[in-house]
Amino acid sequence: MPDPSFLLDGVRLAATKADPGLHIVATPIGNLGDISVRALKTLAGADHIAVEDTRHTGRLLTHFGIETPMMRYDEHSAAAQRPRILAVLADGGSVALVSDAGTPLISDPGYKLVSEARAAGARVHAVPGASAVVAALSVAGLPTDAFMFAGFLPPKTAARRNRIEALATVPATLAFYEAPHRLGAALADLSEVLGPRDAIVARELTKRFETVDNGTLADLAARYGETDVKGEIVILVGPPGEVVVDEAEAETLLGEALTRLPASAAAAEVAKVTGRNRRELYRLAMALKGGAQ
Repeated sequence: MPDPSFLLDGVRLAATKADPGLHIVATPIGNLGDISVRALKTLAGADHIAVEDTRHTGRLLTHFGIETPMMRYDEHSAAAQRPRILAVLADGGSVALVSDAGTPLISDPGYKLVSEARAAGARVHAVPGASAVVAALSVAGLPTDAFMFAGFLPPKTAARRNRIEALATVPATLAFYEAPHRLGAALADLSEVLGPRDAIVARELTKRFETVDNGTLADLAARYGETDVKGEIVILVGPPGEVVVDEAEAETLLGEALTRLPASAAAAEVAKVTGRNRRELYRLAMALKGGAQ
C-alpha cells in the first residue's frame, strides 16, 4: 500500500490511515476546489475507494495525487461487490464510497451497502460536501423551509404526468434531476399539471457554463422547448399557492369548461386558475359528465 498522502495546491501532504468503517465521501459536482480537506484525507487514507466509474473518479484522484486502489460499485456490480466490501469492513478495514459527483446515495446507488454495513456492525461515517440539489436550492430564491427531492421523473409522458400529479399537493418546493434531452418535455408536463408556479432550471452548477434560469413553469417550458441543452440539470418548482376557490365555485367553473373541452383539458384549465388539485378535478369532471348523460 502506498503511503497515504495527497496533493493540495502543488504541495504533498500526509494523511493518516482512515478509521475503520465505511466512509460516505462527497466529491465536487464540477469545481474541484469544492472538495474538502477532510474528504482528501479520507480518500488518501482509506484502504479502498468504491466508485461508480473508475475513469471518472480516477481523474479526480490523479488531480489530487491520491493512489488509493479503486473498486467498482455501481448499479450493475453492486450485488457482487457488496460482499467484498463487507469483508474488508469485517476485517477492520476502511472503504470510502464516492459517486461520480456530489454526495453519494442522493439519486445514486449505495443505500443497500450502508444498510448491510450497519447491520453487520460496521461504523458508517459521513464526510459531507457538495450536492447539486442543495446548491440549486441555495441560489434559487424559492422557499426552502420545506423541500422534497423527487429524483428523476419517469422518461415516458404518461408515467411522468402521473408522478407529477402525485406530487401536486405536496406543500414544499419540489426538486428534480433531469436529463438534458428530456428537459423541454419535463417542463411542459410540469407546467400543464402544476400550473403557473415559480420555478428555476439550474444547469452545470459550479462549472464554467453555469446557468440559473427562473420564471414560471410555462415560461421555462417555452424557453427550453426547442433548445438543445447539455450538462447536469436540476429543476426546482415552488410550492402550491393557497386554494382561493371553494369546491362549489370550482365545480361551476369545471361545468363551464366541460362545454368546450374534454375532461382532462377542462380539469387542467380549472386547476390553473383555482389552485385546486388537477386529479381531483378530473374525477369531478368525469362525474359531471356521467351525470349529464
